[in-house]
Amino acid sequence: MAQAARSHHGLFTFLDTDGKSHPVENTVAVATVVIGVIAFVTAHFPHLHLVSSWVGLIGMISGAWGQLRSVTTGERFLLIIGLGAAGVGFYLGMAHGGLFGGVLG
Repeated sequence: MAQAARSHHGLFTFLDTDGKSHPVENTVAVATVVIGVIAFVTAHFPHLHLVSSWVGLIGMISGAWGQLRSVTTGERFLLIIGLGAAGVGFYLGMAHGGLFGGVLG
């Protein structure tokens, strides 16, 4: 029961449910949530369609890559939340003008 006596210190230790440290995967999961929230919030303002569509696209790519690398259920949970928010931001940004709307022609 040495694993039960071992204390974990760190910001994202609640994501390491298997007892091992996953700093890259945890960082990608949290970054995807932050990017997804930015895309979701900016999607509610039609004049910010460039921000919401590009940030949403980046969030969907990072979330998909994070799903391939994720190890624990906690990481996957955060990635799905971030992917959903980034997807909503991306699609609403596309509906309001798209990735290049008004900039290239």
